[in-house]
Amino acid sequence: MAQLTVRQPQSDRDHAAVRALCRAYRAVLAERWPDHPQFLHRYYNSDTFEDLLARLPNLHKPPEGAIFVADLEGQVVGCGMTHRVADGVCEIKRVYVSEAARGHGAARAICVEAMAQARRDGYRRMVLDTTTRLHEAIRLYESLGFDPIAPFYDPPADFAENLLFFGKDL
Repeated sequence: MAQLTVRQPQSDRDHAAVRALCRAYRAVLAERWPDHPQFLHRYYNSDTFEDLLARLPNLHKPPEGAIFVADLEGQVVGCGMTHRVADGVCEIKRVYVSEAARGHGAARAICVEAMAQARRDGYRRMVLDTTTRLHEAIRLYESLGFDPIAPFYDPPADFAENLLFFGKDL
């Protein structure tokens, strides 16, 4: 069986892999939401997306956040990140695993490590949002003990019905 590890990025190469995975995640969202282009434009605007990717290490830096990579046989195949949203509460975002690495438990391992690090960093709760069409993510979060919650931010009225919010005490 292939060796899977989860760790924080340690090099420019790791950060480049995270950016590539985030681009692939954006492509999946575009495939799943062709009938709602405003969603992609609002959250992953092509004009500002590359700037966001360049800023990820600062947006998710310790101790208020972190970036995690799943490494399978020496290749970065998945990512996820956390950041503070309120006192004692962090959000997990952009959990994504490359298609070639699916089935190895990488997304679950990223989430488990993110929860463990969040606890070490003093967070008491983790929240997240996802879309109704990311069925794999919904199943994963539910299997990890995340429960449906009220939105932790004001979702856009034209897309709110397509968003799901989950939370879990750490």
